[in-house]
Amino acid sequence: SALNVLELLAMFRLLGWEKPPVDIVPLFETVEDLKDADVIMKLLYTNKDYAAHLKSRGNKQTIMVGFSDGTKDGGYLMANWGIYRAKENLTLMAREYGVKVVFFDGRGGPPARGGGKTHKYYASQGASIENNEIQITIQGQTISSNFGTLDSCRFNLENLLSAGITNGVFDKDKKQFTDDQKATIDDLAQLGYEKYTAFKQHPKFLPYLDQMSTLNYYAKTNIGSRPSKRSKSKELDFGDLRAIPFVGSWSQLKQNVPGFFGVGYALGKYEERGEWEKVQALYDKSLFFRTLLENTMMSLSKSFFPLTAYMKDDPEFGEFWQIIFDEFNETRRLLLKISGYNELMENYPDGWASIKMREHIVLPLLTIQQYALNRIRQIKSGKGDESQLEVYEKIVTRSLFGNINASRNSA
Repeated sequence: SALNVLELLAMFRLLGWEKPPVDIVPLFETVEDLKDADVIMKLLYTNKDYAAHLKSRGNKQTIMVGFSDGTKDGGYLMANWGIYRAKENLTLMAREYGVKVVFFDGRGGPPARGGGKTHKYYASQGASIENNEIQITIQGQTISSNFGTLDSCRFNLENLLSAGITNGVFDKDKKQFTDDQKATIDDLAQLGYEKYTAFKQHPKFLPYLDQMSTLNYYAKTNIGSRPSKRSKSKELDFGDLRAIPFVGSWSQLKQNVPGFFGVGYALGKYEERGEWEKVQALYDKSLFFRTLLENTMMSLSKSFFPLTAYMKDDPEFGEFWQIIFDEFNETRRLLLKISGYNELMENYPDGWASIKMREHIVLPLLTIQQYALNRIRQIKSGKGDESQLEVYEKIVTRSLFGNINASRNSA
């Protein structure tokens, strides 16, 4: 809220700085925060104390938007479209008050955390989003692979710089959405949000993550830099979960739910209603929308349901596993239909080859991990040798490390 920012400004003044030499950067992540972002910034721009502080800092306001918690909260489509709309509204508000706004994108490694095709993402944004300067996070696990050698460093920096040039020089006006296109994406995002919200509210959602995934083992590693949940209570609460272990747990299961769940359902509604041409036209004409769906293809390509197919026969979680698998199949079917491809990522043979190579490394590790998780569940239910518990837990943690390194991201 605006109050959060003003409290921080007041704290600096209490510490003796009349004109604090700092920039205060608000962070908007959840679906509701993103919707209210421009209203919050208007309150700040019209507050005489904050306006004076901003003036002393050159009327430059950095605003951070977070993809990770946005996806965790609202699902893939709603998070990405919510960020796009928030940036448009924040740009309008900043221009109205003569403020230079800089967007700081909290992007992680996989598409579920804002990763994916960075060049296409920035190249696809039109004149309604300020981009004179951008800031992005680089996830810890990818710093060395992206910038650790001269060739990869040059390639990735050129990717970012050329995205800015492409955006500014080529077809800038054509990147603006028409009202009809915005209405279609609004509807798709809402449909995806409803499907994802119902999925989160399923009574087996948290027990599945708690008992069938590696969620609890992220806290035992040093890769997340923070605890896996915000509170210290023993009960698992969705609101307390941090994004890295949440997205990472789905990744270790090879189910990648945050990168696709709700997308197939939303597209399917248009097919069902006989309005497929609307989404097809959107895909054909909008680089932004096409990039979103290509990133979902990447999430699907990194999924591998045979690893956990045994769960469909589980008396407690079989039905829940089937819900995920059905949405995976529906999303895959409709992405192939809209793209005209025979296989996912058909237009990125190099990217697909890279994924395939890494999958050969991680799948044996993940098979061992699933075996260890099964043994742990047996021991905890009183059907195994308790003296072996520590050994199996170490196997899970070690395979977690191996998969994270091979996959090049922690989630």
